[in-house]
This record gives sequence, structure tokens and C-alpha cells, in this order.
Amino acid sequence: MLAGPPKDPVEIPDALMRYIDVQPYEFVWRNEIGGLTLRIGEGASSVYVKWMPRTLGADLSGEVARLRWAGAYVQVPTVLEVGLDEHGSWFLCTGIDAENAVSPRWLQHPKTATTAVGRGLREFHDAFDVAGCPFEWSIESRLRDIERRLNSGFYRRHELGWDLSGLGVEEAIDELRRRPEEDLVVCHGDACAPNTLLDESGNCVAHVDFGRLGVGDRWADLAVAAWSAVWNYGPEWEMNVYDAYGLEPDEAKIRYYRLLWELG
Repeated sequence: MLAGPPKDPVEIPDALMRYIDVQPYEFVWRNEIGGLTLRIGEGASSVYVKWMPRTLGADLSGEVARLRWAGAYVQVPTVLEVGLDEHGSWFLCTGIDAENAVSPRWLQHPKTATTAVGRGLREFHDAFDVAGCPFEWSIESRLRDIERRLNSGFYRRHELGWDLSGLGVEEAIDELRRRPEEDLVVCHGDACAPNTLLDESGNCVAHVDFGRLGVGDRWADLAVAAWSAVWNYGPEWEMNVYDAYGLEPDEAKIRYYRLLWELG
């Protein structure tokens, strides 16, 4: 399953039924493990519910904590309510008056969108106090998770439809063990175009999806943000993300962090 707006009918988890009641609603996103985002209501008064199944131990409590911490530095959705049951976890939050960078409108304007992705990510990184961040997204912590998956046989049980630059899984992990020096910032953790919100003028005003936020190398975000430009707008727009961010491409780090992303 690819992440994106659901194209097929969605089975509504019981926990969400009390939110929709008789209000208009729309499922706006479904991720690779079946997590759902639901918009309730219309216009400026809309609220959102994010729900995650209890698959692979997934839980939204970490994202709630990150949203509450990050809200002191950048605009984020305000968490209104949280919940957990045997089927999944969820939170209700306010909306932000903006469109994501892969909405039909912004797909027609790739230069504006990719500029917003790069510039918005730089502003995000510059906004935070790294020393005060209680969350981690370092190479060390991510490699621990990958090694645990390798030892559990995860990569044998799951089909890998990923680009590992021609490497096998174990070859890729061997390459990842040769760690580059980290240029630390507070990373978003999934700074792709769909998680970048643009105002009417095409400026980045906020990000969503904070489940991985933590201290890490700025290239861990930037390499994936620019990759997202390739997926969503075409390979000719990758360089515009680096230009808007204000850095020349670091090819070694781009390769490293994309391998790390694919296996993580």
C-alpha cells in the first residue's frame, strides 16, 4: 500500500465513529501500514483525527509529545484529545488554513512548491534550540532499529520494493555502518512535500506529521525532502529544493541518508 489519499472505500475504526456523528467528513490520507487521517467539518472550523492501528507496535503518543514540544517554536496543529484502545491510537487536533504542497493546485506550480519545501525546511531547522530538544533521530538510534529488524528476519519476511542503489540489504547495512559526521539540527523526520503546508501565496507556513521529530543531521531531512520533489514533481526539480534551502548538494550524505531512509 502506498501512502496517499484513499482511492477505495475506507473501513471506519469504531473509535472514530463518535467524532463523525452527523458532521461532514473526508478521509484525506492513508499510510503504508493503514494509518488514517480524517478531516471533520468544513472550512476554517475543520478539525482532524489521526488514527494508527496497533501494527508493528505503532502508537501515536510519541507524536503527541513531539507536537506539544514543537509548538513552542513553530506552528503546529493543536492537540485537543487523545485516545487508545486495543485496535489503535488516535488524536484529535485543530487544522491549519493551508494546502499541502502536493495538492492539485501546487502540482501545477512545481517551482513554487519545491521552493517552499526547501525554504520551509531551512526555516524549520533554524527555529529550534537543538540543546533543548528531548527527542532523538540520530544515525545511532536509527541503525539500532535497522539492526533489530535484520536480526528478527524482518527483511526476509517483507518484500522490499525500494531503491537500495543496487545493493542487497546486508550490503546496504554495511555501508550505513560507516557513519558520516552529523551536522545536528532538530529534524522533522519526514520532511516530504505532502507534509509541507503552503499558504495562498505559495509560502511554507507549517509542517504536519511529527512522529519522528528529533535531533539528527540536517541532511537526514534534506536528502528525503529533495527526493520527494523527484517523486512528486519530476527529477528536474530536485536541485530547486537545495537552492531554496541554501546548500549545495552533498552527494555522499544524500546517498547515505536515502539508504538509511529506505531501510528504516
